[in-house]
Amino acid sequence: MSICTFLASDHPLPPHAPSRESPLEINLDTGRVYDGDADDNFFLRDFADVQSYSDRKYGVWLEWRYTPGRAEQLTKYIRDALLHTDRVELWRVWLPREHEYENSPVIHGRSIPAESLGPKELKELDSADIWNRPDKRYPNRPSFYRWTITK
Repeated sequence: MSICTFLASDHPLPPHAPSRESPLEINLDTGRVYDGDADDNFFLRDFADVQSYSDRKYGVWLEWRYTPGRAEQLTKYIRDALLHTDRVELWRVWLPREHEYENSPVIHGRSIPAESLGPKELKELDSADIWNRPDKRYPNRPSFYRWTITK
């Protein structure tokens, strides 16, 4: 049970791993996590459940802590993926999907041209509320976000 951000496409999406090992320090007393802040210090791993959310066939889930530099790297990754397809979907969802909440999720769709995608937009998605939006009357109904990035 957690938040998952993933990309979906009708063309295979390659995994991504940092080019070098970065330090990972976790201080349980303060709750502080330090991961080196390297711009490429994020992972894109195969996401087998992509078709539970999207009509796209291929997916990778994003493992990261947002930084502007990482957002620039992810933006480049998405633009590179668009060389092989007309759209890439960027999702933020709650896992698992099966019957954990009282109603279907509310899906907030948005279409963004690739040239308008950048760190500001990715920060917005990364901090988007999953619970209690848009209707506070249904606190057990999550909000999912599907951004369609186009050429």
